[in-house]
Amino acid sequence: MIPSPSVASYRRSRLAKASVHHRLVDALTRRSRLTNLGVFLLAGLCAVSLLTNLWVLAPPLLPPQAHITAFTTVNWPATRKNLDHLIIVPCHSIWQGTDSWLDEKDWLLEPYQRGPGRVRAFYQHISQSVELADSDAKSVLVFSGGQTKPFSTTTEAESYLRLAQASGLIPVETAKSFVHARATTENYALDSYQNLLFSVARFREFTGHFPRKITVVGYEFKRARFMELHREAIRWPVDKFTYIGVDPDHDGSTTAMEGERQNGYVPYTFDTYGCHSVLLSKRRQRNPYSRFHPYYTSCPELNYLFDWCPDAPQGREAALFDGYLPWSPPKLAREQT
Repeated sequence: MIPSPSVASYRRSRLAKASVHHRLVDALTRRSRLTNLGVFLLAGLCAVSLLTNLWVLAPPLLPPQAHITAFTTVNWPATRKNLDHLIIVPCHSIWQGTDSWLDEKDWLLEPYQRGPGRVRAFYQHISQSVELADSDAKSVLVFSGGQTKPFSTTTEAESYLRLAQASGLIPVETAKSFVHARATTENYALDSYQNLLFSVARFREFTGHFPRKITVVGYEFKRARFMELHREAIRWPVDKFTYIGVDPDHDGSTTAMEGERQNGYVPYTFDTYGCHSVLLSKRRQRNPYSRFHPYYTSCPELNYLFDWCPDAPQGREAALFDGYLPWSPPKLAREQT
């Protein structure tokens, strides 16, 4: 016969459990005697947590510091001190010719670029930009485009400048007032957004300061992309930004406009800085020689913008950069003024 449990033992076990429960409730509801040291430690932990989140998630409000030694080999001519107008020509191909620019065989063209009018439009972009630079002695003409073709040893920008010189649009003179002294190349851009951003950085590299106004000479059907998306992405003032559009004879059509909307404008509305999925893939395809731009060193003021690639922590892939920019104060500073 199995002995029945002791009633006294059962009562002691039940009382012990009740005692533990009451002690726990008492400890949780008892008024604490928090010391000044405890308050200080808790406040310190909260401050560290807050600063960490601000450092990781919030855009910086102060400019990055330049590497002083990087500028020791640069001596900007006095003639560049007053230059303030950046003229940009976004390049679209690489010219490999010597004396002919209308023959498609002298250009490295994508299939969609072939046909009447394309290479003529390239030349018109160059000629109109040179004419504009010639009329403004305070301008810098920048041809922008990287080494995008696997079968070429030069960049799009270098080929455009070479064509401008070979055709006589930019004669090689020695006088500092001529356009040739104010024409240069930006050799690392892989898309239209980088055409704009990197050309601003190249202006800073070339003159030692930033421009006050920008003019872009390119396709008319890309006007909205530059004016509404790229300009806004770098927070450049709309009243200091001009776009001059020149289209091929056959590209003012509805088909060309629809192609630009589907393949250019719309993707940038979802991915403003071109650093995700489809647009990032295009950059990789256009960088067969694994080039890295040098502007982290030569234009440190824009380092935070160079690295800005918004994602979930910033809200969405189209979130605008709101940190420090030399030409536009951050949102916090704007609200305080």
